[in-house]
Amino acid sequence: MSVFILGSYAKALVMTADRIPLAGETLIGQDFRQTWGGKGSDMAVQAARLGADVSYAGVVGDDAFGHEFVSLMQQEGVNIQALTLSAELPTGAGLIIKDNEARNIIVVDMGANKLFTPALVDQALPQLKQSNVALAQLEIPLETALYGLRKAKDLGKTTILNPAPARNLRGIDLSAIDYLTPNETEARVALGLEPDDARSNREIADLLLETGCKYVVMTLGDAGSAVFSHNDTQEIPPCKVDVVDSNGAGDSFNAALAVALDEGQPIAEAILLANATAALCCTDWETVPSYRYRADVDAFMKTMLVAEE
Repeated sequence: MSVFILGSYAKALVMTADRIPLAGETLIGQDFRQTWGGKGSDMAVQAARLGADVSYAGVVGDDAFGHEFVSLMQQEGVNIQALTLSAELPTGAGLIIKDNEARNIIVVDMGANKLFTPALVDQALPQLKQSNVALAQLEIPLETALYGLRKAKDLGKTTILNPAPARNLRGIDLSAIDYLTPNETEARVALGLEPDDARSNREIADLLLETGCKYVVMTLGDAGSAVFSHNDTQEIPPCKVDVVDSNGAGDSFNAALAVALDEGQPIAEAILLANATAALCCTDWETVPSYRYRADVDAFMKTMLVAEE
């Protein structure tokens, strides 16, 4: 019983300034911090903290940031036998400037993540074969993400694709995907539409299902989530919390969904766990520091049941 993640990692370098600088301008900033980034890395940590046996495949640079990532995975108990350290490109990194009004500018170099090839997926097959669920996102080459999930499906595994960062997937065969997990904006971009396209989520899901995926699991922010199949719609209520920082909530949601499916939970129960896990993530700052353990999530879900009674 385990979760296999086709992963991405980028070191995040963050600074706050009074305002966003103009071109050619130098400002004095403050509160410089370094933190963990990358959707695959986030998913691996959250899944491990929820109690899953997690295997991670991906590429980081053979540099200080890459070695820090290795230490993080070891600390979290994630199997990184399928991790590649490469001297060809540096570890991915993101430069983030935030202002006092919570606006930001972000520049990301995906670095060594771009070296994650289908051939490296083949090298990771021993770990994939031992897993029940395979989870990918799009901070790695699309070809590699789809190849890995196709391999997983051929082996009888459950597959999840989180189509983020959002890109147009229309016309691409997603028949190896059991669960496609966009938010409302990503769902529309995945169809080549404007992010604010006025069509209903049901209409958008119907178009996404034409790609061949079995289910569309759409996260709806403070409205919860919905599961769309060809013949059914299930709406899963949100978990109400006081939001401090929603950064990384989508990764938290996807990790929890993978863990719940690995445990054999029905989809509605799996998404309820995912909603609760992502909600708790939003009550603290950053990504990895905000990710809760299974006992925390279970206790939170019990309080929700008591409140409903």
